[in-house]
Amino acid sequence: MECIFCKIIKGEIPGKFVYKDSQMVVFRDISPKAPVHVLLVPRKHFESLKDVTLNDAELMGKVMTKFPEIAKKLGIERGFKVAVNNGRSAGQLVFHLHFHILGGWGKSPGWVV
Repeated sequence: MECIFCKIIKGEIPGKFVYKDSQMVVFRDISPKAPVHVLLVPRKHFESLKDVTLNDAELMGKVMTKFPEIAKKLGIERGFKVAVNNGRSAGQLVFHLHFHILGGWGKSPGWVV
């Protein structure tokens, strides 16, 4: 059975996309925890970070460089957070690796890690 993110990536379920390329998509979170809250999701299905290997280094490098680009596109380049919930006990609800990009708090930092 495919996960909900695989279905969003394939267009079987609608998503509010802000970016797409051949390796990843970025869409708005349906339950935002910040004024700006999007999810960067690799097209390749990984259940969590534990499934990423050295063979995925190029993809993960591209993911890392995409965060500031997306933040700029969304107007939060002066301050944003990137978070990953890895495993059920960390709060992961969808078991397809994804990165939360959050920002837009202005001068208040929102929550601090």
